[in-house]
Amino acid sequence: MDKNKKTTGKLGKGLGALLGENQYSVLAANSSARIKSDNNSYIRIDSIETNPGQPRSDFDEEALQELAQSIKVYGLIQPITVRPVENGKYQLISGERRLRASKLAGLKEIPAFVRTVDEMQSIQMALVENIQREDLNAIEIAVSYKRLIDECNFNQDELSAKVGKNKTTIINYLRLLKLSEEVQIAVRDNKISMGHARSIVGIDNPEIQNKMLHDILTQGLSVRQTESIAKKYTEDKKPLKKVTVKLADSIITFKTNLSSQLNTKVAINKDVTGKGKISISFKSDEELAQIITLLSK
Repeated sequence: MDKNKKTTGKLGKGLGALLGENQYSVLAANSSARIKSDNNSYIRIDSIETNPGQPRSDFDEEALQELAQSIKVYGLIQPITVRPVENGKYQLISGERRLRASKLAGLKEIPAFVRTVDEMQSIQMALVENIQREDLNAIEIAVSYKRLIDECNFNQDELSAKVGKNKTTIINYLRLLKLSEEVQIAVRDNKISMGHARSIVGIDNPEIQNKMLHDILTQGLSVRQTESIAKKYTEDKKPLKKVTVKLADSIITFKTNLSSQLNTKVAINKDVTGKGKISISFKSDEELAQIITLLSK
């Protein structure tokens, strides 16, 4: 089997759906930044710029060192993906972890797929490639989904088809972004599970979310226990439905007379507890002054 073809197959269903897998190729060396070696195309590492839109932000240093050691022994097996930019440089599309580890390993050049794509396609490729990584944390996945929706103008149905994920799964990830920053960090660092996070996200008070996070961590609450506590809180905090009551005839008469006296609309509402309010409408400063004068008599 052709080595390059085998590597391309690892790029995933999502990238193929976005751009077509047959568009990937290791191009023949045609710039000073590329080196032809062992029937592969290599790019000098110092000619590669990282992608400012890189969706992944968390890199485990220990894992990077382990990968760097493997690269020293066996070389980089899976090429990175780049696109040509100005001044003979290349911008990374996917493979930042591999690029970082290669630098640590002391490599001067690196095997790469070169793709001629615009910035929007580059963003799509980087996001989808990262979503399909098994080691990506839930918050990074959620942010990637959000960016594909906001920056690439995908709706949830289109996104579901592009990345091969159920729409409900996508929605559940997007809801994680409603969590407080402290809880999101706990999810990112695998201190709490996705189930814990989904239980907390229904609470709209960040302080309460943080308190529940503390309880999970200190008391070792299970997902089921967390769900129970969160459900009780949301039920207790549901606003009471306001029920207006019919006004007595004497109050209706008073409202009518006051409206006529002030020459404006008057509303009176009250609930079953007896609480309520009287509202007097006005359309201008002059009308307000006139109402004040009449009420002051």
